[in-house]
Amino acid sequence: MWLLIAFIAVPLIEITLFLQVGGVIGTLPTLGLVLLTAVVGHQLMKQQGALAMGDVRKSLADMRDPTEPLAHGAMILVAGVLLLTPGFFTDAVGIALLLPPVRRAVMREVRKRVKVAQFDMGAAGMGDSGPVNRGPAAQGGDIIDVEFTEIDPDKRPTHRPSGWTKH
Repeated sequence: MWLLIAFIAVPLIEITLFLQVGGVIGTLPTLGLVLLTAVVGHQLMKQQGALAMGDVRKSLADMRDPTEPLAHGAMILVAGVLLLTPGFFTDAVGIALLLPPVRRAVMREVRKRVKVAQFDMGAAGMGDSGPVNRGPAAQGGDIIDVEFTEIDPDKRPTHRPSGWTKH
Protein backbone atom coordinates (compact mmCIF):
# COMPACT_ATOMS: atom_id res chain seq x y z
CA MET A 1 0.00 0.00 0.00
CA TRP A 2 2.83 2.41 0.89
CA LEU A 3 4.52 1.70 -2.42
CA LEU A 4 1.36 2.56 -4.34
CA ILE A 5 1.03 5.81 -2.42
CA ALA A 6 4.68 6.66 -3.19
CA PHE A 7 4.23 5.92 -6.91
CA ILE A 8 1.27 8.30 -6.99
CA ALA A 9 2.51 11.01 -4.60
CA VAL A 10 6.10 11.47 -5.84
CA PRO A 11 5.21 12.36 -9.45
CA LEU A 12 2.47 14.72 -8.24
CA ILE A 13 4.94 16.44 -5.91
CA GLU A 14 7.55 16.68 -8.69
CA ILE A 15 5.07 18.14 -11.21
CA THR A 16 3.90 20.70 -8.66
CA LEU A 17 7.49 21.70 -7.84
CA PHE A 18 8.41 21.96 -11.54
CA LEU A 19 5.45 24.25 -12.14
CA GLN A 20 6.20 26.41 -9.09
CA VAL A 21 9.95 26.73 -9.72
CA GLY A 22 9.43 27.17 -13.49
CA GLY A 23 6.93 29.95 -12.80
CA VAL A 24 9.42 31.79 -10.61
CA ILE A 25 12.73 31.36 -12.51
CA GLY A 26 11.58 30.27 -15.99
CA THR A 27 11.70 27.07 -18.01
CA LEU A 28 15.34 27.00 -19.13
CA PRO A 29 16.81 27.85 -15.72
CA THR A 30 14.57 25.16 -14.20
CA LEU A 31 15.85 22.56 -16.66
CA GLY A 32 19.41 23.74 -16.07
CA LEU A 33 18.94 23.39 -12.33
CA VAL A 34 17.63 19.84 -12.76
CA LEU A 35 20.65 18.93 -14.91
CA LEU A 36 23.04 20.59 -12.46
CA THR A 37 21.64 18.63 -9.52
CA ALA A 38 22.00 15.40 -11.52
CA VAL A 39 25.67 16.12 -12.30
CA VAL A 40 26.51 17.23 -8.75
CA GLY A 41 24.58 14.29 -7.34
CA HIS A 42 26.49 11.88 -9.57
CA GLN A 43 29.81 13.25 -8.34
CA LEU A 44 28.74 13.13 -4.69
CA MET A 45 27.46 9.58 -5.14
CA LYS A 46 30.79 8.47 -6.62
CA GLN A 47 32.73 10.05 -3.76
CA GLN A 48 30.47 8.73 -0.99
CA GLY A 49 30.19 5.32 -2.69
CA ALA A 50 33.97 4.96 -2.78
CA LEU A 51 34.16 5.78 0.93
CA ALA A 52 31.40 3.26 1.68
CA MET A 53 33.18 0.53 -0.31
CA GLY A 54 36.35 1.25 1.66
CA ASP A 55 34.39 0.86 4.90
CA VAL A 56 32.94 -2.48 3.71
CA ARG A 57 36.40 -3.77 2.76
CA LYS A 58 37.85 -2.63 6.09
CA SER A 59 35.08 -4.30 8.11
CA LEU A 60 35.54 -7.55 6.18
CA ALA A 61 39.32 -7.40 6.58
CA ASP A 62 38.93 -6.80 10.33
CA MET A 63 36.38 -9.67 10.56
CA ARG A 64 33.72 -7.25 11.84
CA ASP A 65 30.02 -7.22 11.04
CA PRO A 66 29.69 -5.49 7.63
CA THR A 67 25.97 -4.80 8.05
CA GLU A 68 26.27 -1.08 8.75
CA PRO A 69 28.76 -0.27 5.94
CA LEU A 70 26.65 -2.33 3.52
CA ALA A 71 23.51 -0.47 4.58
CA HIS A 72 25.27 2.87 4.12
CA GLY A 73 26.38 1.73 0.66
CA ALA A 74 22.80 0.74 -0.21
CA MET A 75 21.50 4.12 0.94
CA ILE A 76 24.16 5.86 -1.16
CA LEU A 77 23.03 3.80 -4.15
CA VAL A 78 19.40 4.81 -3.53
CA ALA A 79 20.54 8.43 -3.16
CA GLY A 80 22.29 8.21 -6.52
CA VAL A 81 19.19 6.85 -8.22
CA LEU A 82 17.10 9.63 -6.66
CA LEU A 83 19.61 12.29 -7.75
CA LEU A 84 19.67 11.00 -11.32
CA THR A 85 15.86 11.00 -11.40
CA PRO A 86 14.71 14.40 -12.65
CA GLY A 87 12.93 16.38 -9.97
CA PHE A 88 13.45 18.63 -6.99
CA PHE A 89 11.81 16.42 -4.38
CA THR A 90 13.82 13.34 -5.35
CA ASP A 91 16.98 15.48 -5.44
CA ALA A 92 16.31 16.76 -1.92
CA VAL A 93 15.77 13.23 -0.58
CA GLY A 94 18.85 12.00 -2.48
CA ILE A 95 21.08 14.75 -1.11
CA ALA A 96 19.76 14.08 2.38
CA LEU A 97 20.68 10.39 2.05
CA LEU A 98 24.23 11.37 1.08
CA LEU A 99 24.70 13.06 4.46
CA PRO A 100 26.19 10.62 7.01
CA PRO A 101 24.06 11.95 9.95
CA VAL A 102 20.88 11.32 7.94
CA ARG A 103 22.04 7.80 7.04
CA ARG A 104 22.81 7.10 10.71
CA ALA A 105 19.33 8.30 11.69
CA VAL A 106 17.77 6.05 9.04
CA MET A 107 19.87 3.14 10.36
CA ARG A 108 18.62 3.79 13.90
CA GLU A 109 15.02 3.66 12.70
CA VAL A 110 15.63 0.52 10.67
CA ARG A 111 17.31 -1.20 13.63
CA LYS A 112 14.18 -0.61 15.70
CA ARG A 113 12.14 -2.54 13.15
CA VAL A 114 14.57 -5.28 12.00
CA LYS A 115 15.89 -8.06 14.21
CA VAL A 116 18.93 -10.04 13.04
CA ALA A 117 18.96 -13.50 14.61
CA GLN A 118 22.65 -14.31 14.07
CA PHE A 119 25.67 -13.07 12.19
CA ASP A 120 28.61 -15.36 11.36
CA MET A 121 31.69 -14.40 9.37
CA GLY A 122 32.35 -17.96 8.13
CA ALA A 123 34.43 -20.97 9.11
CA ALA A 124 37.95 -19.53 9.07
CA GLY A 125 39.64 -16.17 8.81
CA MET A 126 43.10 -14.64 8.99
CA GLY A 127 43.88 -12.63 12.08
CA ASP A 128 47.08 -10.79 13.02
CA SER A 129 48.60 -13.96 14.48
CA GLY A 130 47.75 -16.26 11.55
CA PRO A 131 44.74 -18.43 10.84
CA VAL A 132 41.94 -18.16 13.35
CA ASN A 133 39.12 -20.69 13.30
CA ARG A 134 35.88 -18.97 14.28
CA GLY A 135 33.43 -21.43 12.75
CA PRO A 136 31.41 -24.31 14.21
CA ALA A 137 34.51 -26.47 14.80
CA ALA A 138 35.96 -23.86 17.15
CA GLN A 139 32.71 -23.91 19.05
CA GLY A 140 32.72 -27.70 19.56
CA GLY A 141 31.21 -28.73 16.18
CA ASP A 142 32.20 -31.81 14.18
CA ILE A 143 35.02 -31.76 11.65
CA ILE A 144 34.74 -34.08 8.66
CA ASP A 145 38.03 -34.71 6.87
CA VAL A 146 37.52 -36.08 3.36
CA GLU A 147 39.49 -36.99 0.26
CA PHE A 148 38.00 -37.02 -3.21
CA THR A 149 38.72 -38.58 -6.56
CA GLU A 150 37.38 -37.12 -9.77
CA ILE A 151 35.39 -39.84 -11.51
CA ASP A 152 34.59 -38.05 -14.78
CA PRO A 153 37.79 -37.88 -16.87
CA ASP A 154 38.33 -34.96 -19.22
CA LYS A 155 36.25 -35.42 -22.35
CA ARG A 156 38.10 -35.41 -25.64
CA PRO A 157 36.29 -34.44 -28.83
CA THR A 158 35.51 -37.28 -31.24
CA HIS A 159 35.32 -35.01 -34.27
CA ARG A 160 36.82 -31.81 -35.60
CA PRO A 161 35.10 -28.50 -34.72
CA SER A 162 32.78 -27.11 -37.39
CA GLY A 163 34.05 -23.67 -38.42
CA TRP A 164 31.25 -22.04 -36.44
CA THR A 165 32.87 -22.60 -33.08
CA LYS A 166 36.05 -21.17 -31.59
CA HIS A 167 38.66 -23.36 -29.89
